[in-house]
Amino acid sequence: MSQSHLYNPKFETLQRDELEQLQIERLQSTLNRAYRNVAFYRSAFASNRVNLEQITEIGSLRDLPFTTNEDLRKSYPYDMFAVPLRDIVRIHSTSGTSGQPIVVGYTRNDLRNWTECTARLLAAVGVTEHDVVQIAIDYNITPGGFGFHQGAEQIGASVIPTSLTMGAEKQVVIMKDFKTTVLITTPGYALSIAGGIEQLQVHPERLSLRLGMFGGERWSDPLRQQIERRLHITSTDTYGLSEVMGPGVAGECHLRRGLHINEDHFIVEVIDPKTLQPVAAGQEGELVLTTITKEGFPLIRYRTGDIASVSLDLCACGRTFARMTRVTGRTDDLILFHGIGFFPSQLDDILAAVVGDGPHYQIILDRQGDVDTLEIKVEVSENIPGLDELKALETLRSVFSGRIKAALDVDAKVSFVEPRSLRSLGAAEGRVLDRRPG
Repeated sequence: MSQSHLYNPKFETLQRDELEQLQIERLQSTLNRAYRNVAFYRSAFASNRVNLEQITEIGSLRDLPFTTNEDLRKSYPYDMFAVPLRDIVRIHSTSGTSGQPIVVGYTRNDLRNWTECTARLLAAVGVTEHDVVQIAIDYNITPGGFGFHQGAEQIGASVIPTSLTMGAEKQVVIMKDFKTTVLITTPGYALSIAGGIEQLQVHPERLSLRLGMFGGERWSDPLRQQIERRLHITSTDTYGLSEVMGPGVAGECHLRRGLHINEDHFIVEVIDPKTLQPVAAGQEGELVLTTITKEGFPLIRYRTGDIASVSLDLCACGRTFARMTRVTGRTDDLILFHGIGFFPSQLDDILAAVVGDGPHYQIILDRQGDVDTLEIKVEVSENIPGLDELKALETLRSVFSGRIKAALDVDAKVSFVEPRSLRSLGAAEGRVLDRRPG
């Protein structure tokens, strides 16, 4: 491995003109596949009078329509697939449902490309065949754990798939006994593991841990510094979306000066979310991604909802790919908790299914010690038994918690408050109170 930790120098160091030529060739192939095989794109291109033969440069992307999260939900389950189901060898989906989840299919080539993308991120921060990689991300219908797992095995590292189902203290025991050198998880869960280390009175220097790769949640520099201080590690940021591919879209190199986007697999744009026009280079806006190697589930100008900026300035590591800043916000009210994203509207559906017309409620995100917590305060109304009927309320609390867990795969504390105490919280920003520091 070179000093710059390049996994695939041929592509990671392409000159900009060569890279754009490769992008346009792959884009044209993707557009034609999508037009032939996906009714949504065939209709969208026709409605916008798109002439695919005129898409001959990256700037021509602006002539193509956007794809939105809602478009993907309407395609449930397979309407956005661009190949027959017999050619799909893996199926993942987004977590939770508001109407329907987004289902993503992968061909064998898609899995190879996904593995390549995550292997690059791992190599970029110095992961080698000598490392023991502990992946504390859920292994389930969502793609998070699988992407990093494939990439780490491709590099030759030893992989420990601990998922998020283990308690933090059990994670620490495995980390100590198995001599873990690299931890992959969410920033919030990294804090929980730090708490577990302190609870077990294990000094970080007794561990082999040296590196943390974190994603799935927004996090600040102060939080990064706290994690590094308490775990005695260097940490790096990663970026990916379940509907685009999973982890592997972008990640920091060892210099940590922005997240390198795998531009030979994705074309990135930054737009003003209000005008939908491109912003000036280096300015913040909404990230828009186009996949150019995905066979099973191609996406054209997908509006991610994530706010960041992108720079084409060259990095000293030798990579020529564009770099994005860490995500600073959202264009919508998506809530990220333990690496899982959900919308307040999803709680509307869950609560209304139990008591009819949706009750007033408030979502409170907090951090107790080193553990992120989620509380749902529900206002007692005529549809909900009175506060004095404790047994009925306990039953209802259990039903609400169970349905939230089943639908969103998150653990929430449900509490009931006095009638009319939450009536003023009609707007989404009033209904969501995020007290988590950093």
